[in-house]
Amino acid sequence: MAYDVHIIGGGMAGSEAAWQLAKRGIKVRLSEMRGGGDTTPAHQGTGLAELVCSNSFRSDDHENNAVGLLHQEMRELDSLIMGAAEVAKVPAGSALAVDRDVFSAEVEKRLSALPNLEIVRERIDRLPASGLTIVATGPLTAAALADSIGQATGADSLAFFDAIAPIVHHDTIDMDIAWKAARWDKGGKDYINCPLNKDQYVAFREGLLAGEKTEFREWESNTPYFEGCMPIEVMAERGEDTLRFGPMKPVGLDNPHWATPEHPNGRWPYAVVQLRQDNKLGTLWNMVGFQTKLKYAEQVRLFRTIPGLENAEFARLGGLHRNTFLNSPVLLDRQLRLKSAPHVRFAGQITGCEGYVESAAVGLMGGLMTAAEVAGRGWTSPPRTTALGALLSHITGDAEAESYQPMNVNFGLFPPVDAEVRKKQRKLAYTQRAKHDLQGWLASA
Repeated sequence: MAYDVHIIGGGMAGSEAAWQLAKRGIKVRLSEMRGGGDTTPAHQGTGLAELVCSNSFRSDDHENNAVGLLHQEMRELDSLIMGAAEVAKVPAGSALAVDRDVFSAEVEKRLSALPNLEIVRERIDRLPASGLTIVATGPLTAAALADSIGQATGADSLAFFDAIAPIVHHDTIDMDIAWKAARWDKGGKDYINCPLNKDQYVAFREGLLAGEKTEFREWESNTPYFEGCMPIEVMAERGEDTLRFGPMKPVGLDNPHWATPEHPNGRWPYAVVQLRQDNKLGTLWNMVGFQTKLKYAEQVRLFRTIPGLENAEFARLGGLHRNTFLNSPVLLDRQLRLKSAPHVRFAGQITGCEGYVESAAVGLMGGLMTAAEVAGRGWTSPPRTTALGALLSHITGDAEAESYQPMNVNFGLFPPVDAEVRKKQRKLAYTQRAKHDLQGWLASA
């Protein structure tokens, strides 16, 4: 099929860009190397938009959370990713989490139904010399294409490590020790909680520090970690209580197994390991915040010391892979185009955004920009007061280029609200302003 736009990469960003273009009648070729004989160090299947790390899209609170606001803005723009997430949703308190397999299948089903979209399982080794192109190959871009991108940018890509959390079979969790609850009882009993007393916590941390870790290759030795996806053993190195103020914080979680006449609801443990539902059947649960570079045998041994997980069976163990991204504030213009080759746009995590939703959001905007270009129309970016606009602005020029690192959407990227707004009301002020300004942008688009 002849096409107007070539999209390279069928992950979150590429799938979203393809959807935004094809549903507007634009002919699209979507190239995805998985399923054509190639894969990456982190993917396990061949489905489009496969989730390789967590199954969570994080908070869905559009009034008090920046990523929840981004969810809402994407829904306003008929996002494929948010639509598929609604179909694949699993309980996760106030967060939005999905069944990975259902989610990927729903994305592929919706894209396959578009008559002017051709999905081709093929590896692309070089940037096309001409023709409108969106590169959305993500942080695991194949070596040959990465070299081609390096040649086109005249600069080495930056890199960081991203870690994957383990997944546990539900029927191997001891619910006589663990219990179901959400922190502060928000959103129902959506998490499984494994309690540790002080001695258990101290021993667990010591096991993390002493455990045998994955060895780095020479070319990986100077690669930094992304702060938002820090391996748990690296956090443990930062101090005895770092984990208790991070993924193992016990606040807001009364253990009913520890109930007494004085405390009928139970008491907070010294530390807690939380597991979140990973599929619709509720048979798989992932260990929240437990990304790790421990070797597999070490993971099994150590994680089975956690109360409630003594007999745990793992559907997947944790892992570690190197991610690459562009110094986008230098290399890309305000419409995500490569300055040295403006027929090429980049979208998704390769631009230096971090997170499933952020990646899809940049793909969505890349698709809309390209659709406008095909139609011969100008493009006006969403206001910087919106989540979409704040994220785009950060990537394409507002970030400090010399220290550019992957970034989740957060209110620190937004223009400040009135200084007189009280601190407790500030988040709501950000979201109310964003919603107002997004509607104005949509009306004028």
